[in-house]
Formats: sequence, C-alpha cells, structure tokens
Amino acid sequence: MYRYLYVLVILLCLGGAAELLAQDPTPSPTPVVIDKQSTEPENIKGVPDIAPAFRSDERGLPDLGRVGVDMLRQRTMTLKEAIELAMENNKDIEVSRTTVRSAEFDLAAARGFYQPRLSGQTYYDRSTTPNVSIFSNNQETTVGTLVGNAQVQAFAPNYGTVFTGGFNNSRVTTDNPISILSPQYNTGLTFSITQPIFRGRKFDQQRRTIEIAKRNISLTDTQFRQRSIEVVAGVERAYWDLTFALRNLQVQRDAVRDAKDQLEHNRRLVAEGQLAPIDIIASETQVANFEQAVYDALNIVNTAENALKNLVSPNRNGALWAEAITPVEPVEVAAPRTTLTEAINMAIENRPEIEINKAQRELNAVDQRFYKEQSKPQIDFVASYGTSGIGGGQNPNFSPNFPTPCSTDPGSPACQQQQANLALLTGNPFSGLFAQRYPVLRFGINFSLPLFGDKTAEAQLGKALVEAERIETQREQVEQSIQVDVRNALQAIRTNEARLRSAAIARENSIKQYESEQRKLNEGQSDVYKVLERQTALTVARSNELRARTDLNKAIAELERVTGSSLKANDIVPKVKK
Repeated sequence: MYRYLYVLVILLCLGGAAELLAQDPTPSPTPVVIDKQSTEPENIKGVPDIAPAFRSDERGLPDLGRVGVDMLRQRTMTLKEAIELAMENNKDIEVSRTTVRSAEFDLAAARGFYQPRLSGQTYYDRSTTPNVSIFSNNQETTVGTLVGNAQVQAFAPNYGTVFTGGFNNSRVTTDNPISILSPQYNTGLTFSITQPIFRGRKFDQQRRTIEIAKRNISLTDTQFRQRSIEVVAGVERAYWDLTFALRNLQVQRDAVRDAKDQLEHNRRLVAEGQLAPIDIIASETQVANFEQAVYDALNIVNTAENALKNLVSPNRNGALWAEAITPVEPVEVAAPRTTLTEAINMAIENRPEIEINKAQRELNAVDQRFYKEQSKPQIDFVASYGTSGIGGGQNPNFSPNFPTPCSTDPGSPACQQQQANLALLTGNPFSGLFAQRYPVLRFGINFSLPLFGDKTAEAQLGKALVEAERIETQREQVEQSIQVDVRNALQAIRTNEARLRSAAIARENSIKQYESEQRKLNEGQSDVYKVLERQTALTVARSNELRARTDLNKAIAELERVTGSSLKANDIVPKVKK
C-alpha cells in the first residue's frame, strides 16, 4: 500500500519538474487585481463636503423693480420716435457725421493749394569786411543793407501752369570810397511762367489730391448712410425685443395669478375631500416657480430696455435712463410682398456696400490716371521778364585812388558824360524801373528724363491696375453676399409667418386643454399634476405667440436692412450736422 503511494508521489514530482523546465525561465509579473467597485462614479474619492447642511430658510421676495428705473415714470415711445432719437443722439452716428465733416475739410485743404500766395521778407544787415581791393585805401569796409522783397504766386489748375511775380527793393550804405552811391537804392520787378508740356499738364499730384478728397467725401457720406441703416435696424430689433419682454412680463404675472387661483381652488377641493393634502404641495411649488419666472422676465425687460436706451440716449446722464420706456407701436406689421428678383435688384441698387465699391473703383481710376501721367517725360517751358532801377545819393566818401575824366579834365565830353550818368544814378530808382532801362528776358526748356524709363511710375501703374482687378472681384463677392442676405431674409419672413400661425394655434389649444383639465379635476377624472402641466404649457404658449410675432417684425426689419431700404421705409433722411 505504502509502496504505491511512494510511486505516486515520485510521479507527481517528476511531472511538476518537467512542466517547470518547459516554461519560460523569465518570471511573469504578479497580476494586479483591479477593484471594479473603485471605478464606479459614486465611489469617487477626495470630494470634500462643502456646506453639507445648507438649507435656505429665506421665504421673502426681493424688491420687485428694475435697477435705476422708476417704473411709475412711464415714457411712451413709438418706433419712429425711437429711430429719430437714435439718429439725433447715437454716438456711432455722431462719429460718422464727424468723419464726413473731416472729409469736407480735407477737400477744402486740397483746393487751398491753388490759392494765390503772397510771400516776402524784410531785414536789415550790417557787415564789416577787410579790404582786399587795390582800388581802395580803407583797411575795412562797412556795408549796411535794408531789404524788402515780396512775391506773388498763382496757378492755373487745369493746365498745371505756375505764374510768379516778384518785387525786390534794397537800400545799401557803405563807406567804401570807390562806391559812387551811398545810400544806394535798388529795385526790381520780375514775372515768370512755368508750363509743363508733358508730365503734369493734364494731371498732377495737386489735382490728384483734390479728386481723391472729392471721392472721399462721397465715400464717407455713403459710409455714414450705411451706419445709419445699421443703427435704424438695431433700433428696430431692440424696440421689438423690449415689446416682447414687457409682454412676456405680463404673461408671467398673469401666470402667477392663475397659479394662485388654482392653489386656492385645490385647497377647497382638499377641504371637500376630493384631493389629498399632499396635492397642495405641487400647487405651491407651481406658484413659487411662476414667481421666479416673473423675476426672470423682469431681468429680460431690464436688459432689453437698456439695449434700446443705449441706442437712443445722448449720454449716460440722460433723463431717459431713469424712465420706463413703454412701446406703443402696433405689433401687427405688414410683411412686404416682393419677389426674390425684385428684392435682389433693390438691394444691388440701394446697398451702401455697392456704392462703397464704386467709390473705391473711382479712387483707383484717379490713381491710374496719375501714374500714367507720371510715366511721361518731364519737360517744362519756362519764361521770365524782369526790369530794374537804381538810385540814391552820391557817396560823401567817394575818393577813388585812380584818375577819372572829371579829375583830369573837368571840361571834357567824357567828364560831362560821367556827370550825366551820375545824375541818372542819383535819381529816383522807380523812374528807371518803369522806364525799363535795364530789362532782362529769358525763356527756355527745363527737362528731367530717366535714362532707361521711369521704373517707379511703371511699377505704381501696374500696382493700380492689379488693384482694379481686386476691386472688381470684391464687387462680385459683395453682390453674391447681398444675394445670400436677401434670400435668407425672405426665407426668415416665411418661416416666422409659419411660426406665428403655429404659435397662435398652440395658444388656442392650450387654453382649451387647460380648461378641460380643470373640469376633469373638479369631476375627479384627473389629478393636480396634469392641471399644473397644462397651466405651464398655456403660459409658454402665450409667450411663444408674441415671440413669434416679434421675430416676424425683426425679420421684416432685417429684409429692409439687406435691401438698403431701412431709411426710406421709416421716412428717415440722414443729415450731417454743420
């Protein structure tokens, strides 16, 4: 018996040894046992207890009012009045107005270049210099000069012509013994003209500046109209949002009243034994929820009213901020009946973006014209004419150290001629000026030509041509975007008309369902929860109906905006304050 046991044990040991030899000598890691219970969300660790015993015991209602607004100071306002206030007071509109006025001053400044200009100078100069002449015995010479010059410059804008007239005068005193006159009066009158022959004759930088300023006025005026359209559309949206918010506040207020009436009715049913006392709790919760809804609706009113006031109030200290705005505009706004083609054509004709693109094309055309002109050779015709006069008194220090005709032979013809010349010099300088004794005439050509072509002008012209292509591409993009806007606006009107129809039906049916559920409750065929559910649905349906009407009005305003007819539809003519 024992012998068989020994044999069995030996066989088992040999089998275990063979299995160990057949396995990988590398020891396998010890398997990790994952506690599945620890991965469950409710077993998350490390969550601290924060105010675990908190329970609010506050049962009083906060102040039922709007911050900074006396709700008893009602200010009725039509949509037209709101738009007019915005056009008068809105800061964006005012900024646009100042931009237009600034562009007008830019044009006036550009035109001012061609105004005739009077310039001049006057000064007194006294200088002492060493004598370096063999004709004078003085060691130094002192000269005093009094100068008075004036010049008038005028332009011919259409041809680039420049006219210049100058009148120069000076009085010179000296102790130089070889100077015949002291004081000596010099006067001169000159006229000159510069006429471009090629570059600058038809168009130049000054005329380019004027043309750009003109088109900038048109551009800023269009941008002003664009901003006006956006403000009008924004006022319309804000006005209808406030209309809905106030109507929704009425609905929520009525819902509280209806919920309290239902609560009292349920209490009577409990007293009559038709309802269990626990059913009162659901009605009380309904009243609390509707009371909270009143505060939420009041907050929406406050937000909507502040948005409208921000558009129409002149500043933060305006009296309007303390008043409660009451919209009185009828909510039944007729939707425009127009086809897609008519609406798109109207938008292409009226949208400011198209006019802005047109103004950009005109500005680009001005640049192309200028750079084409700049590529021409610079050749100007110049001409001038001048006359001068001289006069004064004989220098008392005149004593030349060389013989003169009068010092050698006082009776000679040469001395007589010298005396005659001296008489002319010591006369009135204007007599010689107007007698044109000393005329100077000059005319000729000034030119400046690049040796290998004007690469700068050519490059600038090429850039202007590329810019024209970009502007044209932008126009196509704008027109396509306008088409999308019009399509979306028309579709939105149809969608909101359908929503209004659906909301009206839902409101009518909700009234019937609520009244029916009340009758069933009184007859013991329903429960409180179904009545409260119908009551909530009726409140939502009442709000949704006016929301749908408001959204339809906003969709109509959006169609007016995308077709560029907001100002015309509201009889608004934007004006720039002078």
